[in-house]
Amino acid sequence: MHSTAEAEARAAEDSTAELTIGGMTCASCAARVEKKLNRMDGVTATVNYATEKAKVAFGPGTGLADLIATVEKTGYTAQPVRRPEPPAPTPPPLPQPPLPQPPATATAGARADADDRAAHRADADTSAGADADTGAPEQPDADPALASLRQRLIVSALLAAPVVLLAMVPALQFDNWQWLSLTLAAPVVVWGGLPFHRATWTNLRHGAATMDTLVSIGTLAAFGWSLWALFLGDAGMTGMRHGFDFTVSRDGASSTIYLEVAAGVVTFILLGRYLEARSKRKAGSALRALMHLGARDVSVLRDGTEVRIPVARLAVGDRFVVRPGEKIATDGTVVKGASAVDASMLTGESVPVEAGVGDPVTGATVNTSGRLVVEATRIGADTQLARMAKLVEDAQNGKAEVQRLADRISAVFVPVVLLIALVTLIAWLLVTDDATAAFTAAVAVLIIACPCALGLATPTALMVGTGRGAQLGILIKGPEVLETTRRVDTIVLDKTGTVTTGRMTLLDIHTADNTTETDVLRLAGALEHSSEHPIAQAVAAGAAERTGAPLPTPEDFTNIAGLGVQGTVEGHAVLVGRPRLLADAGVDVPEALSGAVADAAAEGRTAVMVAWDGKARGVLAVADRIKDSSAEAVAGFRALGLHPVLLTGDNRAVAEAVARAVGIDEVHAEVLPEEKVHVIEGLRARGRSVAMVGDGVNDAAALATADLGLAMGTGTDAAIEASDLTLVRGDLKVAVDAIRLSRRTLTTIKGNLFWAFGYNTAALPLAAFGLLNPMIAGAAMAFSSVFVVTNSLRLRAFT
Repeated sequence: MHSTAEAEARAAEDSTAELTIGGMTCASCAARVEKKLNRMDGVTATVNYATEKAKVAFGPGTGLADLIATVEKTGYTAQPVRRPEPPAPTPPPLPQPPLPQPPATATAGARADADDRAAHRADADTSAGADADTGAPEQPDADPALASLRQRLIVSALLAAPVVLLAMVPALQFDNWQWLSLTLAAPVVVWGGLPFHRATWTNLRHGAATMDTLVSIGTLAAFGWSLWALFLGDAGMTGMRHGFDFTVSRDGASSTIYLEVAAGVVTFILLGRYLEARSKRKAGSALRALMHLGARDVSVLRDGTEVRIPVARLAVGDRFVVRPGEKIATDGTVVKGASAVDASMLTGESVPVEAGVGDPVTGATVNTSGRLVVEATRIGADTQLARMAKLVEDAQNGKAEVQRLADRISAVFVPVVLLIALVTLIAWLLVTDDATAAFTAAVAVLIIACPCALGLATPTALMVGTGRGAQLGILIKGPEVLETTRRVDTIVLDKTGTVTTGRMTLLDIHTADNTTETDVLRLAGALEHSSEHPIAQAVAAGAAERTGAPLPTPEDFTNIAGLGVQGTVEGHAVLVGRPRLLADAGVDVPEALSGAVADAAAEGRTAVMVAWDGKARGVLAVADRIKDSSAEAVAGFRALGLHPVLLTGDNRAVAEAVARAVGIDEVHAEVLPEEKVHVIEGLRARGRSVAMVGDGVNDAAALATADLGLAMGTGTDAAIEASDLTLVRGDLKVAVDAIRLSRRTLTTIKGNLFWAFGYNTAALPLAAFGLLNPMIAGAAMAFSSVFVVTNSLRLRAFT
């Protein structure tokens, strides 16, 4: 564990810190800690009750120790959140003493088998660790605090059940039943309610009041009243009976006991706390799963020998082996081997992606087939997995604007409730002169108030929504993004890499009479294979794929700048390139092929002509292929009420052809990178609220200018940094899901807040007017918080 001094040194560098706050039991606690921190000079802090974290920015005159001391003076604990350390340089493997050798014929094979088994066992352990968080059922009681709460709840429930039953059913009341109730209720109130009493005492010493104060005062008052009635009044007499009232209609102060209220309220609130804690843990399960996805150890190559080391000791440039079924230890580039990689845990895409030499791979993804050797390019906090987890965590720790109103109410909630309870007590005494009714109504007011529902309304929905987004390959950068997704009415789509694949592809072939497609592909592909031009590479790749056979090797090859290539293939003098190349060579083009060239231009495609031995033989149509999902995504945007706009630097013919294919009416073509910002600003000037989807460096400024920026995760770091939502998968349909999820999360937050405000607005008057028994009030309060968290958990089913 890091010391405070180490954390202090790190914090001093960037003047920000993240603290884990202990001891908070309701939103009022979080509001008080936040208020105290913000009173410090140069400090800006936000405290999140649901995540139990404080995010603090502070000036050079303040240290981490000062922040912790301030939190502790408020009556809570604080610890700096641990950050991953950069890995230490990997030492060379130590020489090992010679081991006894098995028989020579078995030595090599046995050693290789043993190495394989050890490696697979280690990776199985890693996979099991991840599965525990992702696929296996939740283990909510693994948290010691939660296990302790569960134990306290079970004991209290077993003792309180007969007390409540005896009070509610007069037929069960026997002589001296009240003394049995006292015997059973006392440990519930004293031991079961100890967390509330302890927190109340701590808060009182610091001049504060929280929900624990309300519960503690209410239950101790009910228990104290019962003790007075039993020992000093008539309630302890043999043969005493009384019924259970849903309102405050009990008569006779000296013969009335509230043991069922004291024991029942403690038990109900313990149950509410337990269910709330379980639900909060489930709400954060997606983030925990993300953090535990990575491998734990890795087989690094040292002088050609595999050495198993912890992943934390990997360094950039290290080469490591990934066997089939193992997780890739960190981000890197394949330097040897070919395989298919399952990235579903990061992108939500179930189809494995082919990976070969030169291809980038991402840490925590799974190698499904062949053996790979990967060179590490990013480690630790720089990996895609770590950056995803940080984005999700930052979003969960943030506060939506609607939450700030709830926080302001929570800050004064408890004192106001105490005042209402006092006014209720006095009013009932003045109006009815009935101490029993006055006491019952005042206790009901204390117990029914629920600031926790207010405090949990926004952060639990954020936790579940951002966590579910991470599972689907959607990273929401902050809670303020949610409000923006509701307002946007226009979505601007960059063409290359967003609507299209960003890679040139051979789409169509037209041949002259007496010429086969295979001949055109073989001869054109052979020449283009020797060229570095993107169009040439598209022709070569398409030819190899369509013929299904190795391409011939040219006898000679010449690149003609700006026009194409020429050479000799299998004794034929071949020309491949623009129509002008054939014209310059004096090759006549048949009318049918000229028509194919014109058709390709009209469709926004590039026409590549092929000729050999002085005759034009065919036309190859090449274009940046539209992604299969783009048309469906555009329809999805329209269904969300968004007007799609295509924005590209390509020529208008190409842009309009793509727009027609996917169903977009408004096109801005031939736009330079710096002009994209002007297009966005122009749309906003016309009163539109604009979202933009892009992936390149040339999109970064426009993404930042738009009201809402969505970056494809297959794009550049600059685009991702400038965006509000990051789509890990390069599928435009994910952008539709991102906006849907953000809007659904915002709707859930508003529903939670409506319930929380509505509950307290209705419940407090009902209790004050004597329409609720305190035990029923306690049950209502406990389940108010549970309702809010459970409503948020419905986001886990978002698809």
